[in-house]
Amino acid sequence: MLDVLDKLDQWRQDNEPLAIATVVETWGSAPRPVGSKMVITRSGGIAGSVSAGCVEGAVIEESAAVIHSGTPRLVEFGVADETAWEVGLACGGKIKVLIEPGFSFDLIYDSLKNNLIEKKPFLTLNYLQGMDEHMNRKLLVEPGGQQVGDLELPNGGDEVLKQALEMLDNEKGGTIQALNGAILFVEVHPQPPKLIIIGAVHLSEPLITIANTLGFETILIDPREAFASRERYPHADQLVQTWPDVALQEYQLDKSAYIVVLTHDPKLDDPALITALSSDARYVGALGSKRTNKKRMERLRSAGLNQNQLSRLHAPIGLELGGRSSTEIAISIMAEIVQVRNSEI
Repeated sequence: MLDVLDKLDQWRQDNEPLAIATVVETWGSAPRPVGSKMVITRSGGIAGSVSAGCVEGAVIEESAAVIHSGTPRLVEFGVADETAWEVGLACGGKIKVLIEPGFSFDLIYDSLKNNLIEKKPFLTLNYLQGMDEHMNRKLLVEPGGQQVGDLELPNGGDEVLKQALEMLDNEKGGTIQALNGAILFVEVHPQPPKLIIIGAVHLSEPLITIANTLGFETILIDPREAFASRERYPHADQLVQTWPDVALQEYQLDKSAYIVVLTHDPKLDDPALITALSSDARYVGALGSKRTNKKRMERLRSAGLNQNQLSRLHAPIGLELGGRSSTEIAISIMAEIVQVRNSEI
């Protein structure tokens, strides 16, 4: 949704009739994941994608009917369908797409928009099958239990909410079958990942650029004001000119946090690593050779870290891609982070 938010917001302000298509289920080599969005207006405006081009034309045709009728449609495209071959989904995958009139988001839109902008986690629920009287109704749920919307949960609603919140925690949306047989779609919007970089070094700038492209919030920490300047790092979301171990205390170091330590200076690196490896951060990596890392591990062990904590450290940092330039090393670091993130979701 974040990818299409600007366009969607403008079209809503212009009272443009529109439909919103969402991938709700995938099989095989589907080109886009669950939750992917495409917005189509009556006048021909398009934003986002549900299939990276494969079935967009067919979805646009279906959307015109949804805008006209105000009735949502659940459509499926797969390699076994002649229609799928015609529209280009011949890669062996299947997708199921829910197409809804734009007004079905009205009651939750402000909360949805605010949570996305403020980077707060939440989920939305709506029926796919079995509850026609709840057509075009939605429920937005935050982890603390706050709810917005007009969708009523079926019998056993507490269990549905429990499963939905577990899906949010696991960062993977999908469907839930309720006790009465109804099927609900859970769209999760987890807290965006944040890349916390310790050290304003030459490598930091390409690392920030790549991380921003991948949707990470980027935070650069270095107490040396001459190094950590906005002129040198214009694309960082945050610049923090404080000692790393102190600065890290201000952030929620949970599974949304990915920490990379780059300075080669034990006075900066070691306190940061002690804090990071003692936290719930999903990834902690440190730059340096195998020899440098061996000495580092000895210092960290002497500082009181146990073997379980030390085993969490990715060092030497990054996947071995054979690169030597700053950009190539940045790619290897982000590749390892993406690998870790996807292996644990």
